[in-house]
Amino acid sequence: QVQLVESGGGLVQAGGSLRLSCTASGTIFSARDVAWYRQAPGKQREWVAGSSSGGSTNYADSVKGRFTLSRDNAKSTVYLQMNSLKPEDTAVYYCYLDLFKRPYWGQGTQVTVSS
Repeated sequence: QVQLVESGGGLVQAGGSLRLSCTASGTIFSARDVAWYRQAPGKQREWVAGSSSGGSTNYADSVKGRFTLSRDNAKSTVYLQMNSLKPEDTAVYYCYLDLFKRPYWGQGTQVTVSS
């Protein structure tokens, strides 16, 4: 059974930083594509950043240059370092893992950026 456990959300002022973590269990983490999504109130869930098992990393235009996704395969953990946070980054952030085209999601962690 694949499980994803997230941590690291919170309340921060605009311009501040947060680091989210997501630790996976029940799968060979290094062989999986992983990603971060977010969902703001009243909006659809949107893709933020992703990392393939082959090592490539991509970002949504809205976070490029501010957010950094990294992964530690030895710890089965993916991180999202968020810098220069803006109020529009406020959302619930979800970790995502692809297991043979079947999606797995974390429970979500709230990020609130005050102006």
